[in-house]
Amino acid sequence: QVQLVESGGGLVQIGGSLRLSCVASENIFNINFIVWYRQTPGNQRERVAHITSGGFPNYADSVNGRFTISRDGTRNTVYLEMNNLKSEDSGVYYCNTPAGIASDKWGQGTQVTVSS
Repeated sequence: QVQLVESGGGLVQIGGSLRLSCVASENIFNINFIVWYRQTPGNQRERVAHITSGGFPNYADSVNGRFTISRDGTRNTVYLEMNNLKSEDSGVYYCNTPAGIASDKWGQGTQVTVSS
């Protein structure tokens, strides 16, 4: 099963930006899609965005227009560019594949904290 490692989180002010990275252990073009989720304490994971093997992005309504998902095949990396961050964007961000989601296997994630 492909291994994924998230990074890039941190503390940012409201209105600021961050770029998260998700590095895969294998060719990302062989994966049907890669999804970014986020989770806050006491809540279920929420899908934020995904990108298909064909490069088509899809976003949750809450982030559409502010977040951009992209990929670099030479680095087997999927990025999540987050702009105009809001306090409700805070949480632990995870990336995953369909197989990982189906088997409920998740990485360590990366913490994003948006503060005033």
